[in-house]
Amino acid sequence: MSYQESFINYLKYEKRFSSHTVVAYKNDLDQFVQYCTAVVGEFIVNGVDTKLVRSWIVHLMEQELSPRSVNRKVSTVKSFYKFLMKEQIVENNPAINLPLPKIRKKLPNFVEENNLHHLLDDGFFSDDFRGVRDKLIINLLYGTGIRLAELLQLKDTDINTKEYLIKVLGKRNKERVIPYPKSINNLLGLYVKLRNEQVETSSLRLLVTEKGKPVYEKLIYRVVKDNLSKVTSLEKRSPHVLRHTYATHLLNKGADLNAVKELLGHSNLAATQVYTHTTFEKLQGIYKQAHPRG
Repeated sequence: MSYQESFINYLKYEKRFSSHTVVAYKNDLDQFVQYCTAVVGEFIVNGVDTKLVRSWIVHLMEQELSPRSVNRKVSTVKSFYKFLMKEQIVENNPAINLPLPKIRKKLPNFVEENNLHHLLDDGFFSDDFRGVRDKLIINLLYGTGIRLAELLQLKDTDINTKEYLIKVLGKRNKERVIPYPKSINNLLGLYVKLRNEQVETSSLRLLVTEKGKPVYEKLIYRVVKDNLSKVTSLEKRSPHVLRHTYATHLLNKGADLNAVKELLGHSNLAATQVYTHTTFEKLQGIYKQAHPRG
C-alpha cells in the first residue's frame, strides 16, 4: 500500500471525513504526485522540498485556478505530510510557511426576510402532495439552517414534534439537536398525512418523491431554485443560500454568535463569523438612517 493510500484510508476511517471530502483530497494529492513525477521523474516522499511545492503553487496559478482552489490543494499536501510526520516517515513538512494567494472574502448571499415571508405565506405552493412537500423543504432549510446532506438523511423519528426539535447527523458524524419554528408542525403533519395516504413507499426517509423514492440532491436544488426565483433576483439560489439566510437573520435579530455556531454545527467560530460582516453592514445602514448625524 502506498503512502497516499494510507493517508486516504486515515481520512476515511480515522478522521471519518465525508466521501465527498475524501475524493477532493485524493484528487488534489494525485495532481501533486503527477506534477512531481513530471518535474523530477518520480515521486519520493522524502525527496519533496519547499522549492518543489512552491513551484507547484506557481504552476497552479499559471493555470488560472482561483486562490481558494490553490489554497485547498496546498492544504491537502500539508495535511499529507503532517500525516507522514505523525507516522515518522518524514521529519519535515515541505508545505508549511509558504506564501499563498490571498482569498477575497465573499460575503454570503442571503434572501431578505420579507421576501421569504412572501414566498412562504402568500399562496405560492399548491395544496397537493408535491406542493406541500416543496413548501416543507423550504421551511426546513430556512427554519433550521441544516445542510442539504442533513436534510436528505432526515427520518420521521428525527423530529420531536412535542418539543419542536430536530436531530441531524452533521459533518464527521457529529449529531446535534436544533429547535425549529412551531409553525412547521402543521405543515409537517399535513405532509406526512398526504404521503401516507397517496404515496407507496418503503423508505424510512421523511422526504420522498411522488414515486415513493427518497428525495435526491438535484430535486432539492430544483425546488429551492425554482421557488426562490419567484421572490428574489439573487444570482445564487441554492439550498446553502437558505442556510446563509437562516444564520444572517438570527444574527440580525441579536442572536449570540456562539449559539449560532452550535446551531449550524460549525467546528470553529471562524466559519460562523463570516455572517457578522453582513450583519454589520445592516447595522451600519440602520445607524445612517436613524442617527441624527448619521
